[in-house]
Amino acid sequence: MTGSWRSVQSWLNALSSCDASVLLQGNGTERYDPANTSLGGSSVIDSAKRVLETFCPGNVSCADIIALAARDAVAIIPTGRRDGRISNAANARPNIVDTSFTMDEMIKLFKSKGLSLDDLITLSGALTIGLAQCRCSAFSDRFQLNSKGNLKLIDTSLDSTYAEELIKKCPAGASTCNTVNNDPTTSLAFDNQYCSNLLAHKGLFQSDSVLLEDERTKKQIVPG
Repeated sequence: MTGSWRSVQSWLNALSSCDASVLLQGNGTERYDPANTSLGGSSVIDSAKRVLETFCPGNVSCADIIALAARDAVAIIPTGRRDGRISNAANARPNIVDTSFTMDEMIKLFKSKGLSLDDLITLSGALTIGLAQCRCSAFSDRFQLNSKGNLKLIDTSLDSTYAEELIKKCPAGASTCNTVNNDPTTSLAFDNQYCSNLLAHKGLFQSDSVLLEDERTKKQIVPG
């Protein structure tokens, strides 16, 4: 898992997100980019920061708190990051993989950050945890109900039973409060279930499913 964590850290460093600038609030900040609207847990970081400031003021950054919280599920990491004081929404979109990306688009973005195809697969596996909002097109455009109320798959690479489950959790007109787990099987465990989900055609996003469809990545997901 240490190698996986290093890949995550490389990605965060490339995005400048290792400075916790995504926590900053205000108009035009990263927090309000559509890709970050379902990002949760900031209250936990805030609570930890308040306690730490009581006992050792000015010593532990929010950036380190985020990294250490992630460490508990992955590996031991070094500290010493400084918190960012600037957050710009314009920096978010060009540096985030869109859920509709093709493999070529993902490879291009990762390569621009000095990351490899192995890093791409490893970081995609981080979607074994987390949530996605129903009220967005990140996955809802992969299926629909026809005039008779029956399921119609737009993306035929998606398992139909899984699509029906998603429709039930995200009916038409669902609010932003409605969410689904990125991993429908072991949503609270940082494990390798992500690959098993892909093999069962239960990748939530199109950018997940393409990993199984493209020969460059398929061979690393399908058991040899």
